Amino acid sequence: QVQVVESGGGLVQPGGSLRLSCVVSGGIIRFQTIAWYCQAPGKQRELVAHITSSGTTNYADSVKGRFTISRNNAENTVYLQMSSLKPEDTAVYYCNKVGGFPYSWGQGTQVTVSS
Repeated sequence: QVQVVESGGGLVQPGGSLRLSCVVSGGIIRFQTIAWYCQAPGKQRELVAHITSSGTTNYADSVKGRFTISRNNAENTVYLQMSSLKPEDTAVYYCNKVGGFPYSWGQGTQVTVSS
């Protein structure tokens, strides 16, 4: 019943920026830790960043200083501001809650960084 829709991806040149959105429908995220993940072709899904219910954030070392995760509980939405993008950031990006039974995985949003 809970549905996750990721959006905001696209094709961008190295050094560019994108803002990803994760809208959760049919559930309330205010008490949940929400994470962004990425999955490149042929690789397992990896944690990019997460944000707790109180707003505490953590990031993978590879994105520290470049990405910012934020949330708007009233809109049931989590964002990922991506700056200084690198070709190695190319992947499908997904969001989901951390802990307990996960939401059904959405389609993700494709981020391609290429010159």
